Amino acid sequence: MSRFSLLLPLLLCLLFFCSFSHATRFRCHPEDKQLLEQLFNMTLDFDCCAFKPVGCNVNTSWMESLYISDDQITGTIPPVLGKMTNLIVLQIKESRSLVGDIPPAIAKLTKLTFLRIAFTNFSGPIPSWISQLRELEYLDLSYNKLTGPIPSFLFDLPKLKSLRLDRNQLTGTIPESFGRFRGTELYLGLNQLSGAVPLSLGRIDFEHIELQRNRFVGNPSHLFNNRSKSLSYIDLSRNLFDFDLTNVVFPVKNLYHVDLSHNAISGSIPAQAAELPALSLFNVSYNRLCGRIPNAWASGPGPDSPARPSPVWAGPGYHFSGPARPDGLLRI
Repeated sequence: MSRFSLLLPLLLCLLFFCSFSHATRFRCHPEDKQLLEQLFNMTLDFDCCAFKPVGCNVNTSWMESLYISDDQITGTIPPVLGKMTNLIVLQIKESRSLVGDIPPAIAKLTKLTFLRIAFTNFSGPIPSWISQLRELEYLDLSYNKLTGPIPSFLFDLPKLKSLRLDRNQLTGTIPESFGRFRGTELYLGLNQLSGAVPLSLGRIDFEHIELQRNRFVGNPSHLFNNRSKSLSYIDLSRNLFDFDLTNVVFPVKNLYHVDLSHNAISGSIPAQAAELPALSLFNVSYNRLCGRIPNAWASGPGPDSPARPSPVWAGPGYHFSGPARPDGLLRI
């Protein structure tokens, strides 16, 4: 008898075992199947781990992610959502038929690390039960109709890295307690927020900040006036900021997008801004600036400087997309 004949039964057993393991790996638990049928008001006659809105753990087959979108649920979300306690990722997005408060059943999903509720018609204040989701790393409540102030409990979530509250109807000021925030990304644009940006935010090493289209006042330069910060993107446009830009020192390493347009900023563009290696947009239009454009932008490309377009926008109707005007002057 050949060696192959001796090994054949063993190979067939291994093949069967691998096929069986693969076939059963994604077989969802009956409990998850029942909860999904109740949530979506439908009958699932197939493996619920193959259901498009669902993601299952490859080892345990428990449902760990859920994506509710495109008006799959209308009106309000059934409380049964709160029984899906193994969820790590929950997205409720692009469902304009959802109305009322954000469902409190989500408070029971304490394993969540990623929560996105966006592009809905949920309204009311940011719910206090979010403080119970201590594992959250990413929270996105953008593009809703949320009202009221920014609650301070958000800044005590110990693992939160990214906070999106933009495109709502939030009012009030940014709490001074925001200095406790441990994250690197902040989106508060297109609300009705007002007041000064707390100095405590200057202690945070942000990578991305958006505060555009609010009613903020004063001097926010503590957000970016530091060479060593990690900041790469900042948008403070269309507010009521009023400060002197002349002596600001921008972060050097990663900064590529700066939009300070439509404020009441005075002074001139710092020469150091032209030395930022990654900079692709520097918009200071519709302010009260005067003085010279930094030489590196005013002179255009040369033998010792890279031949890249000037990124500066400096005044209404003036877009400097190449070497600046010969006189090198900003016009307002």
